Amino acid sequence: MTDLHDVLTERDKQVFAQSGYGKRMGFGNRPAILVIDVNYNFVGDKPEPILESIKKWRNSCGDEGWEGVNRIKELLTEARDKNIPIIYSTGQEPRKDGFDSGRWADKNSRRSEDRSQSEVNGNTIVPVIEPEPHDIVITKGKPSVFFGTLLLSYLTDLQVDSLIVCGTTTSGCVRATVIDAFSYNFKVSIVEECTFDRGQTTHKINLFDMNQKYADVIELNEAVTYLRSCSKGLFAEKMPALKAIK
Repeated sequence: MTDLHDVLTERDKQVFAQSGYGKRMGFGNRPAILVIDVNYNFVGDKPEPILESIKKWRNSCGDEGWEGVNRIKELLTEARDKNIPIIYSTGQEPRKDGFDSGRWADKNSRRSEDRSQSEVNGNTIVPVIEPEPHDIVITKGKPSVFFGTLLLSYLTDLQVDSLIVCGTTTSGCVRATVIDAFSYNFKVSIVEECTFDRGQTTHKINLFDMNQKYADVIELNEAVTYLRSCSKGLFAEKMPALKAIK
């Protein structure tokens, strides 16, 4: 995974080397793909340097986000070939009075910006990886995709035992979701090339920390190899019900 020699102190390297953390968790037997918040709000409406993109889209991850989008497309192609369930999340539409902002409004000075006249809805999942009719799309108002949503009930119905996670941001919604998934005893893999953040350092250190304690951070080629090993009929008994979910 990402080289952290430029982030960790010598003390920290020794601590993590001796503490026993970082053991490989491994894949489960019935995976689902979780694509977190890959919408215009988080990548902007076109690939461009982040300092340009955030002038219009305050949450944008810029070019690095679009690089992640292209890698996610590769991951989803493999998952669709084996009929693996794909679950997307995106933000819920805010109330006009801003009441549902909660503590978000307390932590970002640009939260109240009016984007109602924008040519695209910021919560729209980018077309490159847009959901297909049988996929599941969950809207949420807080970082974790589990919080206040039906995600857990869907995973229970599908008898999913493991999640392959991608999306954004590594330090925010990805991390919050991964910790909740860990707490519910799902095996979790995070695909490094398919995950991104607006902060380069926060991206690195959160991948490292999650790999130590809550998940396996894996490369895209390993995820692809695993998906190709899955039976195409793994979710055959559930797919009719899955296709009915809008």
